[in-house]
Amino acid sequence: MRRLFIVAYDISDPKRLRKVYRTLTGYGDHLQLSVFRCDLTASQRLQLASKLRAVIENAEDQVMFVDLGPSEGRSHTIDFMGRPGRASGTRGPMVF
Repeated sequence: MRRLFIVAYDISDPKRLRKVYRTLTGYGDHLQLSVFRCDLTASQRLQLASKLRAVIENAEDQVMFVDLGPSEGRSHTIDFMGRPGRASGTRGPMVF
């Protein structure tokens, strides 16, 4: 079963920051600076976490996974205020 995650990160080193960004682009949609929406199976979630662990420095960096629940059978809304969101190009709600 696939689950929807918001993955946000705070990386202190520019080189590691670029590596984290590149890693996440293979797994989800870039919504905002340091925020991705990822639709993942359990094995993909473990694989992504493993790849990120290999890049980040635990004492300096942080990656947060927010589980929004199952992807199938329900819609998820992310509401943007202010300038347009990167993934949608529009203001307001983005429904998945």
